[in-house]
Amino acid sequence: MKTDTSAQWDKFFNRYYIGDILALANEYPESRSLYVDFVNIEKFDSDLADELLEHPDRILNVAEEALRSFDLPVKKTLSGAHLRITNIPQKVKIRDLRSIHISKLIAVEGLVRMATEVRPRLLVAAFECSGCGETMLVPQSSGRFVEPYMCKNEGCGRKGPFKIKLTESEFVDAQKLRVQESPEDLRGGEQPQTLDVNIEDDIAGIVAPGDRVIVAGVLRSYQRITREGKSTFFDIILDSVSIETKDKEFTEIDITPEEEEEIVKLSKDPGIYKKIIASIAPSIYGYEEVKEALALQLMSGVPKNLPDGARIRGDVHVLLVGDPGIAKSQLLRYITKLAPRGIYTSGRSSSAAGLTAAAVRDEFGDGRWTLEAGALVLADQGIAAVDEMDKMRPEDRSAIHEAMEQQTVSIAKAGIIATLKSRCSLLGAANPKYGRFDPYEGIAQQIKMAPALLSRFDLIFVLKDEPDIGRDSAIASHILRAHHAGELHAHRTNVAGSGVTHADVEGAMTVIKPEIMPDLLRKYIAYAKRGVYPIIEGDAMDLLIEFYLGLRRQGEDRDSPVPVTARQLEALVRLCEASARMRLSDEVTIDDAKRVIRVVESCLRQVAFDAETGMFDADIITTGVSKSQRDKFKILRGIIRDIAAEHGGMASKDDIYAKAEEQGFDREHVEDMLKRLKTQGELYEPTQGNVRLS
Repeated sequence: MKTDTSAQWDKFFNRYYIGDILALANEYPESRSLYVDFVNIEKFDSDLADELLEHPDRILNVAEEALRSFDLPVKKTLSGAHLRITNIPQKVKIRDLRSIHISKLIAVEGLVRMATEVRPRLLVAAFECSGCGETMLVPQSSGRFVEPYMCKNEGCGRKGPFKIKLTESEFVDAQKLRVQESPEDLRGGEQPQTLDVNIEDDIAGIVAPGDRVIVAGVLRSYQRITREGKSTFFDIILDSVSIETKDKEFTEIDITPEEEEEIVKLSKDPGIYKKIIASIAPSIYGYEEVKEALALQLMSGVPKNLPDGARIRGDVHVLLVGDPGIAKSQLLRYITKLAPRGIYTSGRSSSAAGLTAAAVRDEFGDGRWTLEAGALVLADQGIAAVDEMDKMRPEDRSAIHEAMEQQTVSIAKAGIIATLKSRCSLLGAANPKYGRFDPYEGIAQQIKMAPALLSRFDLIFVLKDEPDIGRDSAIASHILRAHHAGELHAHRTNVAGSGVTHADVEGAMTVIKPEIMPDLLRKYIAYAKRGVYPIIEGDAMDLLIEFYLGLRRQGEDRDSPVPVTARQLEALVRLCEASARMRLSDEVTIDDAKRVIRVVESCLRQVAFDAETGMFDADIITTGVSKSQRDKFKILRGIIRDIAAEHGGMASKDDIYAKAEEQGFDREHVEDMLKRLKTQGELYEPTQGNVRLS
């Protein structure tokens, strides 16, 4: 029995979608699509639903005809309306597409990696015979331009030439997408696979690179053509029926009612902070303060869209700078696995285009320029971890300035001017300039990164590998016990008749077992980011203002450095919101403010503290030179200028050392400052032992 009769579809529309069809008629032709949930078709008639999946072309033609000829109470026809099927239950992974799926209705989900511009595609071409003026309509369904063989006028019968009449031809808006598997669905080391998608009419142009989409459509195959001729291998492309942009607030993570109950119960535990911190990279010993900052970064603050159109980011950026071999990369990899959406990349192998976005010539056959999203765009609403930031080329590093503060990626190349969203937290790791920290030199001089980039990080941690017998003993014990647990597990798994019991393995694993299992913690983070939006009020706000003003007060004296900038105040707010989210609270308390002030003060003491003056100095991060150093350079330049004026434009180094020592300068320090002035091009040495200002 055939289940695809128009009468059946009429009955279906009257039962489920009469209101939607009337709304569509009101907005037609601006709106031309009726969205139908597949579940409703299944409820109405399961045979019809099965037939739709198996023979979509035939069924959809009948359904669209029924929709277009639907009896409306208003004088309007829906002659160009489309039926868009959504919520198809069986989603097929791109890598699992096989020949059995060809010509079936399927749904795939993934990331839009590339999108062409929307351009008109010819559906029916009108040709005019140049001999008799006869007009012929030729459908263009094969993808290749088809001309009439001969004039259909019996009195003419010429085989050309024929002129196309664009005004009488029929066009449709068309676009091609390249959809890539989502990074979170990949196992380690797997290459993401892609699928090309054809999109037409009113759903063309609604998505951009970086968007997460579910595309329902009919899988088509077409023959490859090589230099040798036609190949036996066929390529696949998806003819889209509907496209949905996935709600980006971590809806890809499904939380069952039981898990929700467990999450809420966990949040009421007074020791929730310690539990979350202990669940971050338990195989790495110590670093409680760093792990606390990473927990706050995972939760992130609340992004604000202000009435004037401005947007304030809620994402927290963290930078770890440290000696080699102290597990920075492991922390980064763990965080990307824990984040509901995380992308890991290494600076050594990343270019500006790979991190942000690139304009590339598309491979869809017509050689147009298209946008391809990079790591920071693909990590939208998640965390992007960039390792080895110090190994990146300066021009590549500078590409991430905008992505960090404005959280957009702007591109202007090959006639494409576009702005993509990159609302992600950045977790960076870098080594000091000379491989290991020099205890006698300021931290700002040892971080091989532009001050403008450093100032965009909310928290910067300096991790030094300093020998300490007590701590080293604890680290050694932790590492060896972790290895022992791994050995027991490997022995039990791979050796037949192994004497190692399950209890032995479980007992040994307790040392590296997280307090909250990673799957549950991912869901906890997603739940917090999805539904908790804390507000700072009362005592907490007063404490933050007091702390900020207390620091700023240090800089009131004309000769004092600027201790902190407004950027640090915004960081405090973001971190307080993240702290409240950790316990699923809608209110930021004074305890949150105290916790955050402790973390921020600890960071400032590491990277923005001028040991010479005993004060915080924001210039160390924002300009790379502290105010006290700047003042010393000013004095030294004055000394050189005075001596040079007395000795015909050149100053002897011995005279400079002598005069500088009179003003309290140390000779070694002066030598270092002269070297830096020469490096910066402010000074040169025309003859041995004599210098001149540039």
